[in-house]
Amino acid sequence: MRSSSSTAVKSLPLKRRLYFLLKLVCFVVSVLMFCEFLIYYVVIFQCRWPEVKGGAHVDKKETSTSVLKAMILADTHLLGEIKGHWLDKLRREWQMERSFQTALWLLQPDIVFILGDVFDEGKWSLPQAWADDVRRFRKMFKHPVSTELVVIVGNHDIGFHYEMTTYKVNRFEKVFNFTSGKLITRKGINFVIVNSVALEGDGCAVCRTSEAKLAALSHKLNCSQQKPNHSDKRCSDVEKLPASAPILLQHYPLYRKSDAECTGEDSAPPEEKNIPFKEKYDVLSQEASQKLMWWFHPRLILSGHTHSACEVLHAGKIPEISVPSFSWRNRNNPSFIMGSITPTDFSLQKCFLPYESRVFTVYCAAGALLVILILAHFQLLTPPFYFAQRLISKHKAV
Repeated sequence: MRSSSSTAVKSLPLKRRLYFLLKLVCFVVSVLMFCEFLIYYVVIFQCRWPEVKGGAHVDKKETSTSVLKAMILADTHLLGEIKGHWLDKLRREWQMERSFQTALWLLQPDIVFILGDVFDEGKWSLPQAWADDVRRFRKMFKHPVSTELVVIVGNHDIGFHYEMTTYKVNRFEKVFNFTSGKLITRKGINFVIVNSVALEGDGCAVCRTSEAKLAALSHKLNCSQQKPNHSDKRCSDVEKLPASAPILLQHYPLYRKSDAECTGEDSAPPEEKNIPFKEKYDVLSQEASQKLMWWFHPRLILSGHTHSACEVLHAGKIPEISVPSFSWRNRNNPSFIMGSITPTDFSLQKCFLPYESRVFTVYCAAGALLVILILAHFQLLTPPFYFAQRLISKHKAV
């Protein structure tokens, strides 16, 4: 009888240790689940589709079904085999995949636009590396049939102008069904897709083809916007498109001197704002920018490339939104744009993703708490009561 009771007493410390270990495991798993999964739902759940303000020029018959919900992001920069460390790849791609999939599930956009620099090393990738990058992209950015994905080309996908080749352009076009000068019309809204890398203006083969397609599309759109009683022989045989001013989608921003006038928490850092932009490298040339404005008279321009947010007003009336990078490798506070668009109006809202610094803060706080719990369990941490008692006793002794 005594032996059985002594065995039970001995087993108590073991049970307590196992119970303590179980609590530690649950604590660690809970922190990991929150930081690597739940935090994306908590943050993105707060984002809401903006309402189209409307006005005298908006058709009263327009309803919520006629509003196109568009999600716009840029510069994902999936790392390649040359510069990409495996741990960096794992971390950044998991962050982007969770953000994208969570946004799709919570927001259910009709269409998603990615404004170039999908890959970081597309300009260098050999066929096998390219195939691997594409496979990872398709896994990260998989989407339901109800959501359309449109990808625009960037300089890291096919190289800057001096690196761009027909082979690289065709390779990108084959995977993403991309064509410069392509028109996408959804719910009566015209989106013009531009290969801004090919707007060098030097007459290269890719540049000539791209500019010719843009010019032809410009003619179609201009003819479609003419009044019915306006007679123009040049438009007699032209296929009519919805008479809606187009939205330009491209990687390079239109020409601006710098980011000095850009504001907001995700604009360029103060030390970078006044650095002059280089034409055909940081932004399009003045000539190419004027061409696009003259050809299309767009009502909105969406671009990427700078990795920072900026809003510019061209010709005093045409807004351009530079969308910041979607990757935590380029920003502590990535974001994407949510757009509610109709044929005559639009409204944009920014949706921030979790700040990486805040995720690290949670990990650090959890790590410190974990250490305190372990020290306290093994009685290696002096309780505050006894510590105070010792101080008082020493004081009395003096």
